[in-house]
Amino acid sequence: MTQNKKIPIMPKATAVWLVENTTLTFKQIADFCGMHELEVKGIADGEVAQGISGVNPMISGQLTKEELERASADPKFSLHLANSVFDSLVSSKKKKGAKYTPVARRHDKPDAIYWLIKNCPNIQDSQITKLIGTTKSTIATIRDRSHWNMKNLRSRDPVLLGICSQSDLDKLLNQANLNSPPVVIKQENDWSLD
Repeated sequence: MTQNKKIPIMPKATAVWLVENTTLTFKQIADFCGMHELEVKGIADGEVAQGISGVNPMISGQLTKEELERASADPKFSLHLANSVFDSLVSSKKKKGAKYTPVARRHDKPDAIYWLIKNCPNIQDSQITKLIGTTKSTIATIRDRSHWNMKNLRSRDPVLLGICSQSDLDKLLNQANLNSPPVVIKQENDWSLD
């Protein structure tokens, strides 16, 4: 049994079904379900997983009939999860969209925008819009200091305010630094002997 191997969604229920309905070895079932071989033997003896009804991995698309037949014919064959629509739905990441900001935290967004404008001048307005979840007009009013609450705005880190994560901010800053032209620092007294 390996640590990084994908296992079925309900491993014990899948193991129960495989023990009851196939001629696979305990090792094959244990490797496929991410369990210990003795635990599978306990399932076969009726000591483990009592009351758990078996789940057919072929119905959920986690195992193909052909692979099951190959494994039944060859005891050294190792079963692997099939790439299914169900698997892609379970493992897919959520889309980054507009996230909900509680009413009590909405007044912090202008402070975060002010911090980004002040500390990261090379960030584009569209990047701030995505990171903070605000409008370009709000960013423009803070940038030209015509925001209705400008006198009360404080420059506060959006990560500390809980508006975005540090990894999202770092990714945005790296992207902004790649897009901006390099800054050349001119040194006046160069004492090299060229």
